[in-house]
Amino acid sequence: MEKINNLKWKDVLALTSKELTEVSYRTWFLPLVPLEMDEEKGIMSFALTESFKANMFSRNPRYTDILEKAIKEVFHKNYRIRVMHKSEDEIKEILEGSKTKAAAPSIDSENPYREEYYLNPKFTFDNFIVGPNNEYAHAVSLAVADNPSTVYNPLFIYGGSGLGKTHLMHAIGQHIMRTNPALKVLYVSSEMFTSELIQAINDPVNRTSKVNAFRTKYRDVDVLLIDDIQFIEGKEATQLEFFHTFNTLSLQNKQIVISSDRHPNKLRDLDERLTSRIQSNIMADIQPPGFETRVAILRKKAEEEGIIIDDDVLEVIDLLAEKIKFNIRLLDSALLRVNSLAKVKKHPITAKFAKEYLPDIFSQRDIDISCETVKKAVCKKYNIKITDIESSKRNREFSHPRQIAMYLCREMTDLSLPKIGDSFGGRDHTTVLHACEKIKSQIKIDPTLAEDVRNLKEDIQ
Repeated sequence: MEKINNLKWKDVLALTSKELTEVSYRTWFLPLVPLEMDEEKGIMSFALTESFKANMFSRNPRYTDILEKAIKEVFHKNYRIRVMHKSEDEIKEILEGSKTKAAAPSIDSENPYREEYYLNPKFTFDNFIVGPNNEYAHAVSLAVADNPSTVYNPLFIYGGSGLGKTHLMHAIGQHIMRTNPALKVLYVSSEMFTSELIQAINDPVNRTSKVNAFRTKYRDVDVLLIDDIQFIEGKEATQLEFFHTFNTLSLQNKQIVISSDRHPNKLRDLDERLTSRIQSNIMADIQPPGFETRVAILRKKAEEEGIIIDDDVLEVIDLLAEKIKFNIRLLDSALLRVNSLAKVKKHPITAKFAKEYLPDIFSQRDIDISCETVKKAVCKKYNIKITDIESSKRNREFSHPRQIAMYLCREMTDLSLPKIGDSFGGRDHTTVLHACEKIKSQIKIDPTLAEDVRNLKEDIQ
């Protein structure tokens, strides 16, 4: 028996994350504690500190299949996995006193939920990238963290998947636990809330006591953070239980923070009473980040992962920021996947490598079409030289084709605005953006130009 390499385990997690929803990954995979591996028998053992989670994971063939495939890719060998329920003391004994754990940070020794509901130590206010898309949500979240139960209660954070809602939820929880250690802080996904309720209701012997214990657990807290409330849509029993939990905590002036992928008015099959209570105070939305914010997020992630940020990595970051516009989690996941694969294959992180090994993000067209391809097609159509289109000449016979070429480069390649500018004689990215916006608006009102651009696209492809 030997310990499982923690760096390789991190790579395994990065690969599994792309196969799962954020809730499933965070609920079932992130809490897994890698214990040991038996090379001879080809078995890897993992632990979960909750018995029902260990049982459910082991009985879910999809989860075991995803994990085994990721392990094979990283370790280059087939392993069967074994997931067991182990107490915290048992885990420590197996790991021989090692403090390394899979995403179960001990933020405060007095908090009763520190081991049960995992607050990711990477999700803090310090490493949350603030931009115009999320500055209000960040501000009110920080205000709640500084003064729980005093301002913005309840707080409802909503926005599309992967935009940072969970990051803020974890940041709020950790901040409160550090600054107010006497408060009981409980973070839970609505999926877990539902699972625990079902488990309690379905107990044939101790149903009443289990349900009462469930209610005590959720109503005897100072701060309740419940993530992805949309999961309880259409689940009447869960909604009723949460409604009463919400009321109990509200009457006691306890802090409640809720997140959702939609505005409360757009949640289907949700009890009107619950919707009304949710909307009774502050609602903060998070919009998709702009290009600059996406780049900042990826650079921060690269620093956290220890990736040396050279020119090649910066180009990959720009490519990913251009390609993935609406999901921060996918941004992070794409960079982690490139990094993991580069380490496994012992290859530097380059744009060519990223395009080759991220086929779900980059199509074959993305790989084949370059700025040079676009410039040649445009110059041929307008009977000018490539040196003319790259020059500083401002005559319309050169500037107009140049703007069209920039527009097509933006549309048909995954090059960043700065890279496109470099290809056109070292122009600034704002010049490229202006050209793209100009051509885009003219196409709508000029059918001849629209036809020319359409024909150029066909020629290039």
